[in-house]
Amino acid sequence: MITLRQDDPTSPAVADLLAAHVAFGRAGRPAENAHVLGADGLSTPTVTFWTAWEGTALAGFAALKELEPTHGEVKSMRTAPTFLRRGVARLLLDHIAATARTRGYRRISLETGSGSAFGPAIALYQAFGFVDGPVFGGYPPSPHNRFMTLLL
Repeated sequence: MITLRQDDPTSPAVADLLAAHVAFGRAGRPAENAHVLGADGLSTPTVTFWTAWEGTALAGFAALKELEPTHGEVKSMRTAPTFLRRGVARLLLDHIAATARTRGYRRISLETGSGSAFGPAIALYQAFGFVDGPVFGGYPPSPHNRFMTLLL
């Protein structure tokens, strides 16, 4: 059974998976278009960070950043390789959306890569109801990035 908990992105238990996430997010894109956050960026007061666990095994993590009182951003979702295709990402995304609704957000948005490596994530977001949306949150428009949004 997978359980979720609010957690600390600087925790040593998260370090390896977060480092792999950051490396993936920076690969194949110019630095100015790689907006992945590391532990410091995920530790700011506007970001809530959750981890998913099966017993003592880290299954994944995700974060929600408040952009405005009615708008949040999905940040830094990652599933551990041994937990792929087991519903961890969907569970984390469900939790993010539920939290956003509880906070009174009217929409949540996300920025992801546009290359084929991001295909599985984009498919998940589309299945969840996200659609392509406008650039938001100060990101520059770029062919290396895709912006999606979900009305709640």
